Amino acid sequence: MKTQQLLNYARDQWIAGSGTLADIHSAIDGSLVTRTGSGGLDFGAMLDHARTVGGPALRKMTFHERARMLKGLGLAIMERKEELYALNPLTGATRKDGWIDIEGGAMTLLSFSSKGRRELPDAHVLLDGELEQLSKGGSFVGQHIYTPLQGAAVHINAFNFPVWGMLEKLAPTLLAGVPAIVKPATSTAYLCEAAFRVMIDTGLLPDGAVQLIVGGVGDLFDHLTGQDVVSFTGSASTAAKLRNHPTLLRESVRFVAEQDSLNASLLGPDAAPGTPEFDLFVKEVVNEMTVKAGQKCTAIRRAMAPAQHLDAVEAAIRDRLATMTVGDPREDGSRVGALVSCSQREDVRGQIKKLVAAGARVVAGEPDKDIGIEGGAFMTPTLLRADDPWGASAVHDVEAFGPVSTIMPYRDMADAIALANRGMGSLALSLFTYSADAAREFIQGAAAFHGRMLVLNRDNAKESTGHGSPLPVLVHGGPGRAGGSEEMGGIRGVKHYMQRTAIQSTPTMIAAISEQYIPGGPKCFLDAHPFRKRMSELNIGDTLKTKSRTVTIEDIEHFAHFTGDTFYAHMDEEAAKASPIFEGRVAHGYLILSFAAGLFVDPDPGPVLANTGLENLRFLTPLYPGDSMRVELTVRSKSLKSEETGVVRWAVEIFNQKDELVATYDLLTENVP
Repeated sequence: MKTQQLLNYARDQWIAGSGTLADIHSAIDGSLVTRTGSGGLDFGAMLDHARTVGGPALRKMTFHERARMLKGLGLAIMERKEELYALNPLTGATRKDGWIDIEGGAMTLLSFSSKGRRELPDAHVLLDGELEQLSKGGSFVGQHIYTPLQGAAVHINAFNFPVWGMLEKLAPTLLAGVPAIVKPATSTAYLCEAAFRVMIDTGLLPDGAVQLIVGGVGDLFDHLTGQDVVSFTGSASTAAKLRNHPTLLRESVRFVAEQDSLNASLLGPDAAPGTPEFDLFVKEVVNEMTVKAGQKCTAIRRAMAPAQHLDAVEAAIRDRLATMTVGDPREDGSRVGALVSCSQREDVRGQIKKLVAAGARVVAGEPDKDIGIEGGAFMTPTLLRADDPWGASAVHDVEAFGPVSTIMPYRDMADAIALANRGMGSLALSLFTYSADAAREFIQGAAAFHGRMLVLNRDNAKESTGHGSPLPVLVHGGPGRAGGSEEMGGIRGVKHYMQRTAIQSTPTMIAAISEQYIPGGPKCFLDAHPFRKRMSELNIGDTLKTKSRTVTIEDIEHFAHFTGDTFYAHMDEEAAKASPIFEGRVAHGYLILSFAAGLFVDPDPGPVLANTGLENLRFLTPLYPGDSMRVELTVRSKSLKSEETGVVRWAVEIFNQKDELVATYDLLTENVP
């Protein structure tokens, strides 16, 4: 196991901290694991290196290039995961706990890589929303865009997930094109450092893209600017201290906080003993108490049940806890490992005493009993009960960050909503019910206080990831006490590290700036059909201009009878004329789309593999019998889906004989890269 001093990674070099070092001890037996420190580092120079070396290198890459980099990093973590699992037990975590941290972290990188390649353009600028027409003639338009911030992201992570906690912040940051300085919690920094080394060893990261501090941050915050971001996970008290740093206030530095959260779980009023939802509730409460020894920011701290079922809930949880073996996390039979340190265990014990003093009582577990290996930080899972949750207000204010949860009764749905919201903001909440009415009433009453809400029942339990699992594609964060910020959330999380700017100019200029086709932008009309070209051979703005086709009354009537769509506007001349919209019978919208496809589709096998979707459809001008229609098919953007396929987004514009726009939409095709 590790005994040598941990190293910092500053300005692309591994550097040992000087001066006083901190000892890091094993959660299993208290033995020395390693020493760490950051003395002697020039923190201002680290930030400057990130801004002047790492930032420009990342910004030269497109979203897709950065996404492929993330994929490589994630695969490297998976390939060398056993090196990380070897260190994992020293944190007190079982292999099951470590799976969430290590492989869950790698999968977060892979998830962001996939979304980046699917949803972002192979360009340097991200368009936000539709083009805004600012003038009648169309030569003056507006477009919101996102570009990477030109500073650095400082990531301050918690001890409980040293790998996932680092990677869930790095994934959106690097995909956005912003360099990062990672500061892990000291008590588990050795596992974070090992995962960091794996990424550096890949050679995929540009110089300056990432740096690592395995000790204090010194005067780092003094050097921050308005282009930098601080992303923090930890206690509310530390968050408040950092958030109010004079430099952050003066420079308006973005601050993303994920902090204390007294998450709740609710047994629905319909979920009586004997129902699948009752059993699922009990299982999930115990799971959240015991996974990672309850050291999860999303763990269930408050478990609420209808008053008439509280005794049954207590008995069922107590019986299930009795089957959870606490012991050496290296042993297969251990279901619950150790807390991260003895000092952390003492803190949890102190918080339990506060809850008891406020009126709660211990109904399962012996929190003050030393168990397990001598010198280790083991503790029995502890269940408390508060029969008067409004009188024992501490249950909504005091978080025992360990294998601890408190059950409490509610009278009716209004009381349940009020109790859930009394936590003043949480990261996660779960509701166990099979009643759609109960779910609707509860969610609408409580959603404003919770970042993520899970409604679990017999229909989705087998496929659910559970109460406490943050997912890369969903927001991780919460209002109020939970920090008031967001992490992950798919592409939304990437935008936290970018600046939204409104651009006003001509369509041609905005197309050039964004490297993407926009309506009114320049087109390059092709002689050869673009469906005969591989995706890599297509350029943004490449356009096919089709021949025209006249739409006859016979076409309209045939389409109506063939499809069964005999809506009056297509079949009744007088009724159509009486409409405030039409001058007479009109062609079906779907007929127009079908004829458009007939005009632009190249029928032979080739690089275009399939039509996979149609988005943003608008019908703008009616097409009457005798009118003609033609299509301009333009490459709007390209996305690499995998090594074998990509997606081309085509702007489809349908014109009549007067060159008026009849309809517009985006066509998605799967192509050979």
